[in-house]
Amino acid sequence: MTANLVNTSTSVFRLSPLIRITLLSLYLALTVPLPFLAQVTAAPVPPALLWIGIGIGFIALYAVLTERVTLDEQGIQVTYPVWVPRFFRKGWSLDWTEVKELKPRTTGQGGIVYYFLSQSGKAYLLPMRVVGFAQLVRQVQAKTGIDTTDVRPLAQPWMYFILLGFTLLLLLVDAWTISTALTIG
Repeated sequence: MTANLVNTSTSVFRLSPLIRITLLSLYLALTVPLPFLAQVTAAPVPPALLWIGIGIGFIALYAVLTERVTLDEQGIQVTYPVWVPRFFRKGWSLDWTEVKELKPRTTGQGGIVYYFLSQSGKAYLLPMRVVGFAQLVRQVQAKTGIDTTDVRPLAQPWMYFILLGFTLLLLLVDAWTISTALTIG
């Protein structure tokens, strides 16, 4: 009796924790003071409704930040956990044999993103905010034969460290705002 051994080398790349923490913290810094300010200013929107909206928004943002990129012998796949509704974030998959080229596109802010172009002409955004992006790109090159030496991530880690620093400063201002609102209200 012989077993069929197949090379099932699979690599999974997740969104960078630095990016996830920074964006979730920024979201909280921008939204948490709102219910307190609504209460102090007697805004027409009740604070409870704002808390519900903030909670739903946090869950939606967290869902987007759970993206996983899987590379195996067959292709590349972008997926989300089962609790994320498919109508919200569907994901995609592309077989290596279907990859025609990796096409750069300029963003509105002057950065460069890359799209896989399939044989059928569909475009799939190359995930660029994952831990181990350089390794991902090397594997793409090995599987497709496309030269990826010039492919760089859209944002560098230092950019997120700066944003995280300013977010922490904003959270300090939020603490002062909330304490003032509670004292007044």
